[in-house]
This record gives sequence, structure tokens and C-alpha cells, in this order.
Amino acid sequence: MTLKEWVAIESDSVQPVPRFRQELFRMMAVAADTLQRLGAHVTSVDMGSQQLPDGQSLPIPPVILAELGNDPTKGTVCFYGHLDVQPADQGNGWLTDPYVLTEVDGKLYGRGATDNKGPVLAWINAVSAFRALEQDLPVNIKFIIEGMEEAGSVALEELVEKEKNRFFSGVDYIVISDNLWISQRKPAITYGTRGNSYFMVEVKCRDQDFHSGTFGGILHEPMADLVALLGSLVDSSGHILVPGIYDEVAPLTEEEINTYKAIHLDLEEYRNSSRVEKFLFDTKEEILMHLWRYPSLSIHGIEGAFDEPGAKTVIPGQVIGKFSIRLVPHMNVSVVEKQVTRHLEDVFSKRNSSNKMVVSMTLGLHPWIANINDTQYLAAKRAIRTVFGTEPDMIRDGSTIPIAKMFQEIVHKSVVLIPLGAVDDGEHSQNEKINRWNYIEGTKLFAAFFLEMAQLH
Repeated sequence: MTLKEWVAIESDSVQPVPRFRQELFRMMAVAADTLQRLGAHVTSVDMGSQQLPDGQSLPIPPVILAELGNDPTKGTVCFYGHLDVQPADQGNGWLTDPYVLTEVDGKLYGRGATDNKGPVLAWINAVSAFRALEQDLPVNIKFIIEGMEEAGSVALEELVEKEKNRFFSGVDYIVISDNLWISQRKPAITYGTRGNSYFMVEVKCRDQDFHSGTFGGILHEPMADLVALLGSLVDSSGHILVPGIYDEVAPLTEEEINTYKAIHLDLEEYRNSSRVEKFLFDTKEEILMHLWRYPSLSIHGIEGAFDEPGAKTVIPGQVIGKFSIRLVPHMNVSVVEKQVTRHLEDVFSKRNSSNKMVVSMTLGLHPWIANINDTQYLAAKRAIRTVFGTEPDMIRDGSTIPIAKMFQEIVHKSVVLIPLGAVDDGEHSQNEKINRWNYIEGTKLFAAFFLEMAQLH
């Protein structure tokens, strides 16, 4: 199978409509068939169905568990990937049809090209290269491939838990390739991600809105309360004002500072490509640390407020503020929840408002960090040296990849993220692409990685 054929399947898991679900099932069947033709033992696990808020029920695409080789003298590497994609519509800013892989100046444009169909196929291509040369695979290989990652990996955790002592029992290492480099041309290895705690704070006077001519001046207005609450969370330099929030943040070591110094990041180019006039920090090291190893708090929006064009003299009767905190080692989700709730209750009580305030945390995902001296990190570094002739950037990711933490916690095996795509691939965005060079060199990288793993194992 080629990337062109895989991109042509509209495997959108985000929009809950039957047509896209059928495409997802087709995508998983095509992948299972590809792996079978490689000689893998393939199981498609039925994942049941998903109940949606509107009452309809949709089938969840199967998860593929595949195994190739079971030589007890070799190490076993398990690759995780996903074949579902974010929504894409040509009318919405795409320069080409998102489901027709189109090459322009060495760039392969198409939805899923970099996230995550390209990397999954690169891994499969690396395996088939050994087959084509009639060479023995240097390691045993397992695959776990899902079709619901973009919708929150529905039911995956239960499956991993169930297979912990079966499918995963012989696994030594887990590889994920579902993120990007930090540069255009220099490869990277990712060893950590931030977590995320998402909060809603609701302030309510009554269900209905008020007229500001009739009630303005005699109410505790919910919006004024909420603006004060949101304004109490973070200062203008990005410092979070919730007491105790930094207590559990891992101390900075000399060794860690040196890894930031070694990373190639052109600040001027980064600023220009981000179209931002000025960042909060002036040095590469400070910027990377505040993206990766320090927590951040972002305010996302207000539900119930008047946000349309024009002037409307309304006092919203109830409003919900939304914000989230990106967590870092060794912050704990439930501790953060208590600290934030206590802080907001404190600020609210000082306002002597008669409104009701409710704080809730709707999402709590832990940060993930790995030991960069693990065998597979050394193997990945050597493989990058072989294929690219350079040392990789050792990076962390400021966003959250829950799957890495999940594998580490349930399966208790070393997890490494080996991205193939360049920083400008635009996953989730219009005109997503993977460079032809990244795709081909990425395939070589995975093949070299198998050989290095065999030597180190």
C-alpha cells in the first residue's frame, strides 16, 4: 500500500457520522491486510460502540494487534500508531484536495500525511525492506494501531489493561511516532510531554439574562465576578498566581540546562513563522523551559457571554469561564485541582457576591517523562547518527500525548517518541504535509533503529 492510497481514505474520527465511521472501518481493514501480507499474525479487536450525547450510537473501529517474529533471543519492540485523522474540507483553506496526496516542491500534502499515516507506513516500509532483502528481522516486532486517537482513544486504555499480561507480556520497548521535530532539517527524539488539567468555573445569578437598563447597578453581575476570577489566575509575565502551584515542579539540573543549550532553535525564524511580535522571554533556553518544563495557564473562553457583532445591552445571568493548566513533572492532577479550587473560592469570597460559583475539573492528564539513558534512546540516537549524520535534538513536547504516559504506567516498559515530520508539517491544520525527504529518510531511520536495538539488546 502507498501513502497516496491511505490518505485517500477519509478516516475522520472526530465528526460522529456513519459515513466517516465506515471509512474508518475500511482504513483499519486495509491496514490489517497490509500487515498480513507482511507475514504478521494479526488480530482485529472488536471495540464495541460509542454512545454519543445526542443518544445515537456509533461503532468504534477495531484496534489492530499484530506480531511479527517471536524469537526469545531477540528484543521485542512494539510500535503504536493511529490511522484516524482530524476533519478536513477543501473549502476551508486547503490549497489542494485534502484526501488526494499531492506533491509540490518535495512536500506531500494530504490529511494524515504526517499525523499519523505517514509514520505508520514508514515503520511498515522499514519492516518490509528486511523482507524484500530476505533478511531476518533484527528484532521481534509488535503493532498496536487504533482508529480513534483524534477522538480521545475511546476504550483503548481498557484494552491495554486487558492485554497487559498477554499481548504486551513479551514487549521490551514501546515506540510512538506521533509528533514533530522542533526544526525543519534536524531530527529529534522526544522524552517528555506536559500534562493538562482543564477547568470550568461557573458563576450564576439565575437562568435568564437581564436587561442592563432595568437591572444594571443593583446586581452582583456574574460576568464581573467571572472576569475577576479569571484575572486572578495568571500575571502579565505568565507566572501562575495559584498558591503552591510550583511546589512540586522538578528542580532544574545542570545536565538539563545543557540539553537546552545543545538544541538548535533560531529564535528570529521561530518568532517570524509564529507571526508573534515578542515572546515573554528573550533566550532560547528560557523559551524551551517555559514550553516544556514549567507549567503554564491559558484562558480559553467564556460560555454564556454576548460574543456576536453589534451592541446588545445584556447582563448574562450565568457564565462559565474555561481555562487549563499544562502540568509538568512532578505535579499531581488531584493536588492541582484542590489548589485551583481553593484559590478561586478564596478570591470569590472576598467579593461578597450573592451569586453561586462552582469550579470543576473536566480533564486531568498527567505529564510524562522518560529516562534518556534507556537502551532504546541510545539506539535511536545511533540510528539518527547513521541516517542523518548528526546528533538529534533531545526535546520535550509542550502539549499532551496521553498515550505515552498510559503505556508507561500500565505496561511498565520504556517508551520513546521518534518523530519523523518537520516542525512546519501543520498537523491538525489546513495543508498538512510530510516532506518526501522526511518520509524516505524516516523509513531508513526505523530500519537502522531495528539494527541498533538488536546490537544493544
